[in-house]
Amino acid sequence: MTEHIQYDATRQVLVLLDQRKLPCHEEWFDCRTTEELIYALQTMVVRGAPAIGVTAAYGCHLIALEVAKETGSSGNWRQTLRDRLHLLKNARPTAVNLAWAVDRSVAAWDAQADLELAPLAALWLEMAIALHAEDLACCKSIGRFGGALLQDGDTVMTHCNAGALATAGYGTALGVIRGAIDQGKAIKVIANETRPFLQGARLTAWELHRDGIPVTIACDNACGLLMRRGMVDAVVVGADRIAANGDAVNKIGTYGVAVLAKQHGIPFYVAAPLSTIDRATPTGDHVPIEDRTPREVTHVGDVQICPDGVPVFNYAFDPTPAELIAGIVTERGVLTAPYADSITRVFAEAARDAAGIVDEME
Repeated sequence: MTEHIQYDATRQVLVLLDQRKLPCHEEWFDCRTTEELIYALQTMVVRGAPAIGVTAAYGCHLIALEVAKETGSSGNWRQTLRDRLHLLKNARPTAVNLAWAVDRSVAAWDAQADLELAPLAALWLEMAIALHAEDLACCKSIGRFGGALLQDGDTVMTHCNAGALATAGYGTALGVIRGAIDQGKAIKVIANETRPFLQGARLTAWELHRDGIPVTIACDNACGLLMRRGMVDAVVVGADRIAANGDAVNKIGTYGVAVLAKQHGIPFYVAAPLSTIDRATPTGDHVPIEDRTPREVTHVGDVQICPDGVPVFNYAFDPTPAELIAGIVTERGVLTAPYADSITRVFAEAARDAAGIVDEME
């Protein structure tokens, strides 16, 4: 699949495949400014926690360039830069990778506080390119570990889009499916349509069909029937944030799918990189849930489908309790219950490995 996040160094612009236009039109959206970056994030030109993180990393670089053009690297550019990074960090509240990517860039700046604006912008570009490659590698590792959980001939249900479009490429939930196929297994996919923004019907089906992976779209409210009829062997979803206790926050409707899977004895897996695990958030109920514009519910495109004046709930995400999750597939393996323990353990292992790499370098 064409890379949907591209940095054009010649024009100094981040070029994003506009996911609002899919599947019927492949159009591109250019980001150069803080305003354009926030617009792209809030209107879901780009969406999916890892993809949001990669976009934010490039965004730090672009904002540094923007501030340099305005201030000429003189005056109080540092405060202006911090203020705009704060705006970027808070563009959307639920996906933790957004804040994580901005904080990572700020930490690198704080470690070299005397850097002038031009070298800082260059540093952030290097970091963004590295993060882009890192996320792709993470997804492929998630695919290897998760693919081993699926059996040859399985039909896998997924909810929303946690594929190449939601990451740097390959995908998390769809990475598990791709990983199983790479292991020689025949896998079919049921993509829940995922109302109201239809990420499953528009995006998951689009990228799987392009890759020749058998996919069938199902209405969200058909999940129970399909499971009862034995048409689903496993459920694999992504996550926008995973709490310290293993609760996973994903697209609205995921909780209901997990409850149905539990009722029917179907394993329910969450696939996400470690960067999506927020150890500072104790449970899923502590995660801020984005409440989006009613128009996404009242209209399909430009066609109004609801009566005027009727209130709308448009919560974009819901938390799935850890007890409904059979495993959390990460780039370092499959975490199992009790998740508070396995999450603590995997981060300790990652820290030890990172320290070992540093020691070797020294």
